[in-house]
Amino acid sequence: MAATLDTEVTVVRNPASGEEVGRASRSGPADAAAAVARAQEAFPGWWATPAAKRGALVRAGAEAVLAQRDALALQLTLEQGKPLRESRIEITRFVHTLDHYAGLAKSLRGAYVPSLDVDAHGLVVKRPLGVVVAIVPWNFPTTLLGNKLGPALVCGNTLVAKPAETTPLTTLRIAELMRGAGLPDGVFQVVTGAGSVLGEALVTDPRVAKVAFTGSTPVGKHVAELAARGVKRVTLELGGSDPMLVLDDADVDGAVSAASVGRFFNCGQACLAVKRVYVHERVADEFVEKLRGKIAKLTLGAGTAEGTMLGPLHSESQRETLERQVSETLDRGGELLVGGRRPDGAGLANGWFYEPTLILEPPHDAPVAVEEVFGPALPVWTVRGLDEAIERANASPFGLGSSIWTRDLTAATIAAERLEAGYTWINSPQIVYDELPFGGFGESGVGKEHGNEALDHYQESKAVVVKQSPR
Repeated sequence: MAATLDTEVTVVRNPASGEEVGRASRSGPADAAAAVARAQEAFPGWWATPAAKRGALVRAGAEAVLAQRDALALQLTLEQGKPLRESRIEITRFVHTLDHYAGLAKSLRGAYVPSLDVDAHGLVVKRPLGVVVAIVPWNFPTTLLGNKLGPALVCGNTLVAKPAETTPLTTLRIAELMRGAGLPDGVFQVVTGAGSVLGEALVTDPRVAKVAFTGSTPVGKHVAELAARGVKRVTLELGGSDPMLVLDDADVDGAVSAASVGRFFNCGQACLAVKRVYVHERVADEFVEKLRGKIAKLTLGAGTAEGTMLGPLHSESQRETLERQVSETLDRGGELLVGGRRPDGAGLANGWFYEPTLILEPPHDAPVAVEEVFGPALPVWTVRGLDEAIERANASPFGLGSSIWTRDLTAATIAAERLEAGYTWINSPQIVYDELPFGGFGESGVGKEHGNEALDHYQESKAVVVKQSPR
């Protein structure tokens, strides 16, 4: 939205320096109601648009975004803090997801049930839900938007997105580019403001049919409670504390690389990330020493600086939370191998930087074991075998992702079946594929994003009985 009815403004700042990088409207309930009204008005025409044409318009929008990838990546780095390389990956990922669902537009179909009764057959008709609200966090503002936007629009819904108050700028620009590429007015809108005000107004609007939310588990529970009052559809992608299991026959070098990338990508600020490592005692010394060496080579700096591998945490509160978790853990036990403090160095004092941290054998009930850690800190424990590793891995309320490194196909199969998580990687870094469903167990959420399964969460199935007239 270019204008706002509630005229307060949010200043967006660079997490690496504290400098202002832009401003966005701090919209309120009146803006939420106006956006939903426009989405509701646009819905009949968008639903009536042939699915193939909807897909073509989504693809055209994605191509417009890709053409501006470098400019968007810079904007994303300035407001979020991540290195430019990671921002380019994120913009590309957004485009890939939209392109994937644009390609599925021609495959939307219902079902035919013959011989339902004498002279009767049945149909399963698929139809869009209506107005969808997408609430997206600050850690991956565009990737997590694309997960919702692609399937929602292709299925014929209209969508109102609310990005995090600290990362609205890239999302606003993407919406402009997609409208410029031909997306009709009202089909995809962005409103910016505080979750406690704007978000609640959107979630509780009776004209909204579905809420797609990514964020912390406590906030997700609150969103679900609000949505339940209107019996709205919800998809919740919430917190995670993903375990990695490294057995004694593993490719240790591959596992070390996957642990490093899986924990420290985006400065560790990801729901889906390696956050607990359980390594077999026979290879533990080798694994830990190689991981410590790899972590020591990570270069901290502003996301715009050449050579930066680890940017700042996104906010002061994020760093304070991480410092508490690490401090309380070390007070209770465990050996600090790397990091555990704010870094020294020119150019780092004004940002929310924290050294990549490795902790060996902390208590299993310490904060880094039982809480979601949203920052560059990784605990490692030794285990005696697969059964103990799985038991420890499952001793968490979260169940988003998991991984195992082993050359034993039987062990890998057992782990894939028994690990309580929505995603399991075997001898693979944590890469999410649009072709596979993604969603958590337990307190990590409900519903699925990605895969064909995501389409079901943006459509309603209607049963139709057709009785033939007597001949």
